[in-house]
Amino acid sequence: MSELRFDSVSLQYGSLRAVDDVSLTVPSGQVVGLVGESGSGKSSLAAAAVGLVPPTAGRILLDGADIHRLRHRKLQMVFQDPYSSLDPRMSIGESIAEAMPRGTDKRAEVARLLELVNLDPSRATSLPARLSGGQRQRVALARALAGRPEVIIADEITSALDVSVQGAVLNLVRDLQRQLGLSMLFISHNLAVVRYVSDRIAVMRSGRIVEEGTAERVLTDPQHSYTRELLAAAPSRHTSLWEDAS
Repeated sequence: MSELRFDSVSLQYGSLRAVDDVSLTVPSGQVVGLVGESGSGKSSLAAAAVGLVPPTAGRILLDGADIHRLRHRKLQMVFQDPYSSLDPRMSIGESIAEAMPRGTDKRAEVARLLELVNLDPSRATSLPARLSGGQRQRVALARALAGRPEVIIADEITSALDVSVQGAVLNLVRDLQRQLGLSMLFISHNLAVVRYVSDRIAVMRSGRIVEEGTAERVLTDPQHSYTRELLAAAPSRHTSLWEDAS
């Protein structure tokens, strides 16, 4: 397990300041839900963490070490659209195996990972186009786990899925995180989704963290007006629906 920490991170695209002096910690073995409307800077923060864009200011630390100076990053990202993150010309088994460290028994490990995400190992030879959206997102999770990470960033991974499928994927994410002891930054615009999986919740607006605390405290005693707006808009019955989908 590892701790991921954003230390006064800013990110600027031209004149647009997408992330503005954000400090946030994902404690070892916990899930931090990062919630906010589209354009609030959530995905930009995630992109900086995995090295897709360099921060304009500040540091991103993994167990105290600058993540951009580590030779082997124990951090993987799962993207919103599983179809675009998987090579349509490669079988799902090949895509998963591609992310594995050298020396791994790839055939056996692909089978193990597919079973871990509740897919039949016989699907290893299937192309992504032959799978449903929910199945492709499970493959994306397996591919992320193939790199043996200690931290996972999940960026809007259920927003493109039907509600019933969202529930099954969220149950899987919650079970995998607990079983493997992963640290996780779980990003969503939907507070009903975030509250289902998170130990802590951070609320982001216009590039800044406006509120952060334990999930229980943020949900029962929100301090910021924007958090109260998100809570008022969140469906109250989603949790029981997702539990039924397990």
